[in-house]
Order: sequence, then structure tokens, then C-alpha cells
Amino acid sequence: MKNHFYAMMSRMKNIYRWGLMRNTRNENLSEHSLEVAMVAHALAVIKNKRLNGNVDANRIATAALFHDTSEIITGDMPTPIKYYNSDIKKAYKQIEKVSEERLIGMLPEDMRDEFYSLYNPNEEEKRIIKAADKISALIKCIEELSTGNREFAVAEKTIRQAITDLKLPEADIFMEEFMESFSLSLDEQNSL
Repeated sequence: MKNHFYAMMSRMKNIYRWGLMRNTRNENLSEHSLEVAMVAHALAVIKNKRLNGNVDANRIATAALFHDTSEIITGDMPTPIKYYNSDIKKAYKQIEKVSEERLIGMLPEDMRDEFYSLYNPNEEEKRIIKAADKISALIKCIEELSTGNREFAVAEKTIRQAITDLKLPEADIFMEEFMESFSLSLDEQNSL
């Protein structure tokens, strides 16, 4: 039997984010997912090393890689629409779940349980992935603002506050220790 899961995953590069906003550089879903996975891994390591946590950083990073793959089927729904009201948010969550199940169904049967687990992280893992997702969005805003694109000014403030509102100590540590570097040039980063 032919399985289409990985061919579908390769389509992540065709899904562009931030569709309602003028971008100086387009960001696709593949780029975003990699960044979220790296940040989620960092948050998990910070939690374990500094906050006496006990989470599987590699599992969290892998789940983060797949966190938005439903968008291969749905496309990227702009945040102002997705969260306009509770009815739309609930309906979109159902659409995401159906899309995830469709993707999992493209795997050989003996692999599906592993991926079902990745698409359904526990609450602690979800909080870390959500924080990483917001941090990735903030990085995008910082990059756009550094090119003079004021289109992302309000989003930057809103997302920064949303990260604070998560009250996730590992995210606060990441923000304190790593975020400033995203505003620096390559030469500035190399000189530190």
C-alpha cells in the first residue's frame, strides 16, 4: 500500500504564514515548525536543568515539529479570524483535529499510534509548545521590525504580552537570556 504522509509533510514549505500582513520576507510552515521545535526543546531543557522539571525534551521538540501540520490541509488561518469569537475558535479546533486525523490516516497502520501521541501531547507538553509557538511569532515580528516594517509593531507588543501572560518560568528565562540576540546583526552576534 502506498502511504502519502511524508509527501504531504513536504508540502509544509508551500504554506505561507502571516497572510494578512505585508512581509519583507515570507515565512513558510516548514521554517516556522523547525523554529518552534528548537525553541520548545530549549524550553524543555531549561525546565529540566534549572527548574527541576522532568519532561522529555526530544519528545516535545518532535511534537512541536508536527504542531501545525493540519495547516497543510486547512491553510494558515489568520489569528484575528481564528480567535474572533469562541464559536469560530471551537469550529477551527474541530477542523484542525479532523485534518490531523486525516494526516495520521496516511501512515501505515503500525506507525499511527506513535503519531497520534505526537499530535496529542499532555498538558505540560502543550504549554511548552504553545510558548515556543508564541516565541517563534515574536521572533518573526522582531525580524520584520528590524527591517523597518512597522506592520508588525502591534503584533510584537501583543505577542510579547501573551508570552508574559503564560506565566511559564522557562519561557521567561528564554526571553531574558536569548531574545535580545534576535535584534542584533550577524556581526553583533559574533562579537559577543
